[in-house]
Amino acid sequence: MKKNFDSIDEALEIETDVKTVSKEIVKKAKREIKKPTTTNILDSDKVHTRNTVYELIQLGSDAAYEMLDIARETQKARDFEVVGQLLKAVGDLSDKLLDNQKKIKEIELDFEGSPTSKVTNNTTNALFVGSTAELQKFLKESLKENKK
Repeated sequence: MKKNFDSIDEALEIETDVKTVSKEIVKKAKREIKKPTTTNILDSDKVHTRNTVYELIQLGSDAAYEMLDIARETQKARDFEVVGQLLKAVGDLSDKLLDNQKKIKEIELDFEGSPTSKVTNNTTNALFVGSTAELQKFLKESLKENKK
């Protein structure tokens, strides 16, 4: 059987050792998403989200350090730009972690039955309190009284 790379091997006068990978190994290598085992889905989602963001922050930090080493070796502006983008992405993920905390607290308050925000309307120095229709009626009556 002729390999896919035989013509390249002949042109470069080299031999390559092509290995075939079974589909079973590839399927096992994929990361499986764990389904919640606890009865409280909110808690499991909270833990899963937090762990995912932590992993992404760690992965981004590692990538930034690696890329920084490469940028120092090559001294190319593009490599330093990539480091800057990675650092920005890690910073954004850190902000996202805090945003998730805020969202989780709001959701927990909703589940407890407490209002998420207490709205108080304080009206001071109100000249008229009512609907626009009532205001128009009031103005028409005051115009009639002024004409008399």
